[in-house]
Amino acid sequence: MKKLLFFCGVAAVLCSSCGKRIARVESVDIVPQPVSVVASDGAFDLTKNTKICLLSDDSTLNYSVRLFNGLLDKSFGKPLPVIKSTQPEAGAINVRLGGLQPEEYTLNIRPDGVDITGGSPAGVFYAFQTLRQLLPVAVARGEKAGVIELPVAEIADKPHFAHRGGMLDVCRHFFTADDVKTFIDILAMHKLNRFHWHLTDDQGWRIEIKQYPKLTEVGAFRDRCNLQAEADAPKDSVPYGGFYTQDEIRDIVQYAAKRFITVIPEIEMPGHASAALASYPYLGCKGEGYVVPSTWGVKADVYCAGNDSTFRFIEGVLSEVVELFPSEYIHIGGDECPKINWQQCPACQQRIKTEKLKNENELQSYFMQRAEKFLAGKGRKIVGWDEILEGGISETATVMSWRGSAGGIEAAKKGNHVIMAPNSHCYLDYYQTDKIETEPKSIGGHLPIEKVYSLDPYEGLNADEQQYILGVQGNLWTEFISEFDHAEYMLLPRLAALAEVGWSYDNKDFDSFKKRETSLARLYDAYGYKYAKHMFPADSTVTGTTK
Repeated sequence: MKKLLFFCGVAAVLCSSCGKRIARVESVDIVPQPVSVVASDGAFDLTKNTKICLLSDDSTLNYSVRLFNGLLDKSFGKPLPVIKSTQPEAGAINVRLGGLQPEEYTLNIRPDGVDITGGSPAGVFYAFQTLRQLLPVAVARGEKAGVIELPVAEIADKPHFAHRGGMLDVCRHFFTADDVKTFIDILAMHKLNRFHWHLTDDQGWRIEIKQYPKLTEVGAFRDRCNLQAEADAPKDSVPYGGFYTQDEIRDIVQYAAKRFITVIPEIEMPGHASAALASYPYLGCKGEGYVVPSTWGVKADVYCAGNDSTFRFIEGVLSEVVELFPSEYIHIGGDECPKINWQQCPACQQRIKTEKLKNENELQSYFMQRAEKFLAGKGRKIVGWDEILEGGISETATVMSWRGSAGGIEAAKKGNHVIMAPNSHCYLDYYQTDKIETEPKSIGGHLPIEKVYSLDPYEGLNADEQQYILGVQGNLWTEFISEFDHAEYMLLPRLAALAEVGWSYDNKDFDSFKKRETSLARLYDAYGYKYAKHMFPADSTVTGTTK
């Protein structure tokens, strides 16, 4: 006797001889949109005895296999058996490398087996992420199963942009190492491959530096948690802060690497330095009187550019940073640096004269290029916010355009590489709707998901200039985000829209995205992620919160 069950739009058949059969999804809806999808009738029966057959000898393929097995663990109660072979195995998930671009993959699901081919282990990982979306939601919920049906489909896919990133600010509010790993998991789920980790700012220094222990003894803590714009805002009188040890950072970097995500650290300079100055007052022009601020906003106190000890400090910090982060790029900030103290500082004015600089803007460029030269000696490249253009930049600096797209356009026209993260489309700390009374507290602004999806990273550039656009990034600043479930809500589902811009630029369609994102939102529900559901119809089966 068979009993027909329904959940999340997916049918299941219970059979006494085979255990629960979890039926395939009703349609092949993938986010971000693949280059090509050809779906057919029929299914592949995945059971606990289905083998994963590795046809290429690369140990990093095991990262993807272990993560995929982890998705099935609760349903099957055991991992799928993994074998190595030189020939495909009938009835298995056969995994191989070769013949494709590094992040490209093909996924062919047939009734008699599954074939995955990746241009590199990263391509294989993305194939498994697609396969993850094709697992019935019941699997994500951990329901027991004897058989899991996968839909028959042929998928060919590759990303458009090389840099597809997400930034998390842990300075305004601190998040645990486990929270950071969850952020990385969310990036991986959306086939994003860069984690920009904003680790230092006025309101907190979050990275342990052995040579300068006061950075975390003093700079990692302020006198209260919640930030206000007003300097005389009422205080909650409970000290607030935290930092990541170097062992925690190594663990997080490795965790990300297993998901083919590169961690790009940001060490702010020459502005946003209050926490460092409170720790080591000699680094500032005044030399005293600094505190870790409990208010948000741009602060006038910045590193002294006329003091050689400042550069010894910067080089000492960066020396430890490059040992912790293997990323080709190190982000060194460069934004929102008031020049008033430099204008009044004899040492800074002497530096301008000695270096034959025109003004304080060129002094900032001198500062940034000195840090860049040091990092170049370590084999690294810099990324800076678009303010680094103001006093002139080197040919090798990469610009992250945040004040709209104008800075990125200017940089690309100069021949500098660019990451587009304009606040007009990519600042995920803005309200998701104009009905702010129904929304969690935000810094302001209004950024609906349609606007995120409409981002064109090439706008204003000709074909030759477009080659300098490395990709796109969504930024989550946390002045008003003190809990990680609030962070999840601000990210999702807008991060999915940005992921589709980065991956599927040539294949975008918002109406199609809305349909496909419903399928992905069901996974958000199954994994317990908080997300906004403004884009979903009232009769949708998704259950995400709106407040």
